[in-house]
Amino acid sequence: MPKLQTSHGPSPHFAASEWERASSCPVEDIAQAYLSSTQGDAGIALRCAITDALSDLMEAERRARENSRLISRGFVRSAPADR
Repeated sequence: MPKLQTSHGPSPHFAASEWERASSCPVEDIAQAYLSSTQGDAGIALRCAITDALSDLMEAERRARENSRLISRGFVRSAPADR
């Protein structure tokens, strides 16, 4: 397996402290994990990351809709009966 290099040094757009913060965040670890799982194929790693992110987003949206329905039903059930 080829050695992957995930960082190419500080970008001219980053100050030194910004680069240190960016390199210490979990993004590099996550990127490396995807690259490792795809034997270094950056294209496949990117597609896997996007697929996982969209899957998580759809699940979060589903749960939010479900919670919204439960909350709405709760308010209807606890409303005073004026009939």
